[in-house]
Amino acid sequence: MSNKDSTPAFEQLDEQTQLALKAAAFDRLVSHFQSRTDVQNVDVMNLAGFCRNCLSKWLANAADERGIDLDKDAAREHVYGMPYEAWKSLYQKP
Repeated sequence: MSNKDSTPAFEQLDEQTQLALKAAAFDRLVSHFQSRTDVQNVDVMNLAGFCRNCLSKWLANAADERGIDLDKDAAREHVYGMPYEAWKSLYQKP
């Protein structure tokens, strides 16, 4: 996409397309976190300033802001791909 008016190309896309791309990126991030169980939350937090727990809280907060009933545990289960306690017992290092 050309950038003739100096507006970033992403912002030139219609709102529905932007939303679809953001959703796809979110899905890819969640899938990546689910497949990289070797990466500890504390390591991601130290490097990136957020972790799986942050992502699940942001998801729950976004639902709440839109009047959608999605509690913290359900959001966390979506991000982890399993109940949080199960993930911790399987993958979290002491």
